[in-house]
Amino acid sequence: MDCRTFRGGRAAPSERKRFPGVTSVAWLPTLPGRRGGQVLCGAGSISMKKKQQQKDGPVSRSGRFAGAVSAAVQEFSESISFDWRLWRHDILGSMVHATMLAKIGLLTETELKAIVAGLEAIGEEISAGKFTWRADLEDVHMNIEAALTERVPAGAKLHTGRSRNDQVALDMRMWLRDETVALVGELRELQQALVELGARHPEVLVPGYTHLQRGQPVHLAHHLLAYVEMLDRDRARFQDGFERINFCPLGSGALAGSSLPLDREMVARLLGFTDARGRPRLTANSMDAVSDRDFVVEFCASGALLAVHLSRLAEDLVLWSSAEFGFIRIADAYTTGSSLMPQKKNPDVAELTRGKSARVIGNLVSLLTLLKGLPMTYNRDLQEDKERLFDTADTVRACVRLTARMLANVEVLRENCAVAAADPALLATDLADHLVLQGVPFREAHHAVGKVVAKAEALRRPLNQLSLAELRDCDPRFGDDATAAFDLQRAMKRRTAPGSPGTGPVARQIKRWQRELQKPDGG
Repeated sequence: MDCRTFRGGRAAPSERKRFPGVTSVAWLPTLPGRRGGQVLCGAGSISMKKKQQQKDGPVSRSGRFAGAVSAAVQEFSESISFDWRLWRHDILGSMVHATMLAKIGLLTETELKAIVAGLEAIGEEISAGKFTWRADLEDVHMNIEAALTERVPAGAKLHTGRSRNDQVALDMRMWLRDETVALVGELRELQQALVELGARHPEVLVPGYTHLQRGQPVHLAHHLLAYVEMLDRDRARFQDGFERINFCPLGSGALAGSSLPLDREMVARLLGFTDARGRPRLTANSMDAVSDRDFVVEFCASGALLAVHLSRLAEDLVLWSSAEFGFIRIADAYTTGSSLMPQKKNPDVAELTRGKSARVIGNLVSLLTLLKGLPMTYNRDLQEDKERLFDTADTVRACVRLTARMLANVEVLRENCAVAAADPALLATDLADHLVLQGVPFREAHHAVGKVVAKAEALRRPLNQLSLAELRDCDPRFGDDATAAFDLQRAMKRRTAPGSPGTGPVARQIKRWQRELQKPDGG
């Protein structure tokens, strides 16, 4: 898929033909051009008990080994406790691989049908929570293959021409495609929540801050739209990252491909690894294909920046909901109380979102540290990438969803905002601009208004209560209409430059974002 066809969290339709023998089942993952799939809510139990192994040991151990791996090593090295969530993609990848093996003559049609039926049955059991994962079989791939081989003798042929190295790379790419599509859609919903909150309060003004000190007045909507812009860059990064995820590694083997006549293009097409014109997208180097985790790092890097943006938004919400600011009230459903102080109403969803950014940033650092010293090609260290990836995807998606819902349940306390925005000190820069319009160099105007501020502080009066004569005591170049600079509504209307927080530009930006986010493809 070309990223230009990826808009609004949905992959563009393709003309993928369904491969032979695969029926339409609800648990199959979403592919480009395929709708369906569901969120995994539990897929059976994981047995950590030591199993009675067959004489030859688990299917991953060859005749090279004289005995079974120790129970301590099994427990130390298993990944089924977390990589089980790749099961849908593992099964679908296996179905397509079997279809390709039949096409090149390494499976009969009877064997293909039996394998596909067996995999579908296993998928139904996992989806229903009736499948028992075995820790002694190490991972999701061996668990599914072992279960298939027990039921379908031809299942022993399924691993022909592939390694767990390229199999896991395939599963992760397919899983991450789905996560990316879902996250992009959720980001769009968060943008909509921000725009809608601003649109409900177009006239509300609040102080804008630098150094957490009041600076100049802005529309509340303008402040919220700043996060819409941030999130749009996040959305674009994930969409662009999809472009690099969407390459098919299957057929790379352990590191050096295969001497068998594998049809990698067929596999890529059936699994949706195609560009905008339907051409297959294949990894070009077998060694890179099995060791590449750039797409994982890139997703986690984009996730870390998204988490930082969410954390900044959360910090604003925490401040605004405090008694010191009092700009908003968050609904009870998105706050908690104190175990000791009965009057407390804590913005825990925002605080947790702020806190969870730390773990997402940590996941990125862990991945980079994991990869920095690895020789070519696959090393078992790479097993450690999945928990970091899964945690990042789970965390940022949950934070995005909860933040959007919380924003839909925020009450803006208009009177408090109005009182804060009415602080005449917020318009000190406008007073300097008045002098600039009289031909005064800005540095001189800045100095003159600084003297005005000092005079007001000495007199213990707000800036807007100084007379024209008192202003001219500081600088005789103040014009007759100098005090009009403290007219807040007039000041906001005078901010007309694109991107400014003025009344006109903000109204246009709200309308623009409403149009963009209403488009079926998300713009």
